[in-house]
Amino acid sequence: MRGMSADSGRLDVATDVPERAMVVFAHPDDAEIGAGGVVAAWIAAGCEVTYVLCTNGDAGTTERSLTPAALAARRAEEQRAAADFMRVKHVVMLGYPDGFLEDTREFLGDVVRAIRQYRPHTVFVHDPYRIRNFQHRDHRKAGLTTTDAVYPFARDHLHFAEQITREGLSPHKVRELWYWGADEPNVIVDVSDSIERQIAALVRHESQMPGFNVAAGETIGARLKKGAAALAEGYGFGYGAVFRRLIARR
Repeated sequence: MRGMSADSGRLDVATDVPERAMVVFAHPDDAEIGAGGVVAAWIAAGCEVTYVLCTNGDAGTTERSLTPAALAARRAEEQRAAADFMRVKHVVMLGYPDGFLEDTREFLGDVVRAIRQYRPHTVFVHDPYRIRNFQHRDHRKAGLTTTDAVYPFARDHLHFAEQITREGLSPHKVRELWYWGADEPNVIVDVSDSIERQIAALVRHESQMPGFNVAAGETIGARLKKGAAALAEGYGFGYGAVFRRLIARR
């Protein structure tokens, strides 16, 4: 059973763990923030996870002394450390400059290639349709491009046919697309046993700690737990992560 059917107004509780999953994210640290608890739980249950990092994060700092090249190198190291700690199987770094994601054929092809190569059942990404809060442009572009890559481009053999004829890849149909940061989520996952690992991975992004806007005397872990506990209220577990899930027809 995919999850427990919810009463009206309640979210479905997702319990199934797929064999393979992928997280597509705009900047270093976005994967841990957006889907880290579920990724940690699924990896512990045997899921093979691939990260696809779209930008190099070379503009994400308030530190005036850092050059873009130095910052990009530092953030790549931090992302690798976080992914290694999470036991992520594959990390793909596309290397676009921070703030420069566009809806281009090249970017779309990069995401399609990753999907066809690593063949995930489930793909996580930023919800590009969120309107209730501010959202970074790169987040929207990553979400929209990944949505298009999942359907129809990775699925249909005549899209990016050169990946099949020249690179030896095959079309792939993603079964589920999970958006984090959604205005109206429809699924929740129990991350009570994995939230500590999510936090430990997140704090490996040391360059980003000053920008997390944590209240005085509060740690990033305490802030994350507070939000996850609020999401889990009434569901019978301590901490939850919510998403808007789309399921493809078989």
